[in-house]
Amino acid sequence: MAAKQILVVEDEKPIRDMISFGLRRAGFEVREAIDARAARAELANRRPDLLLVDWMLPDTSGLEFTRQTKRDADLRDLPIIMLTARAEESDKVAGLEGGADDYVTKPLSYKEILLRVKSLLKRIKPSLIEDVSTFPDLKVDRITKRIYRADKEIRVGP
Repeated sequence: MAAKQILVVEDEKPIRDMISFGLRRAGFEVREAIDARAARAELANRRPDLLLVDWMLPDTSGLEFTRQTKRDADLRDLPIIMLTARAEESDKVAGLEGGADDYVTKPLSYKEILLRVKSLLKRIKPSLIEDVSTFPDLKVDRITKRIYRADKEIRVGP
């Protein structure tokens, strides 16, 4: 199985290097962008499995970049972790309402970032399963939440 790919969008080189080094050491493939423009180019080139986005980017806010990413039909399900020094409750709420799936405050702990990345990737993994799974004598429809055997619906409880 190929390594999961993370795009780190962070303008401060020491922070970007620390995050990237740790993620690579943990077995992830890491790409880097220093601003939203570079991140958009990376996204157009190849879709990562997860984004780490700093709120305070030089060309646009990471929050606005996150909102734009979530409005894109091809990227709306892309998991995003917001990285920021903004630790007020209102900032956290704005980040999460703006499309971030998780929120990590600075100063950053590499161990916390790694755990949050792994946790978020684990949570989104079910989306990689097909909507309808067919086996020799069984069909499972995840969308309608129905199970069929020999084309007859099997009634099951919750």
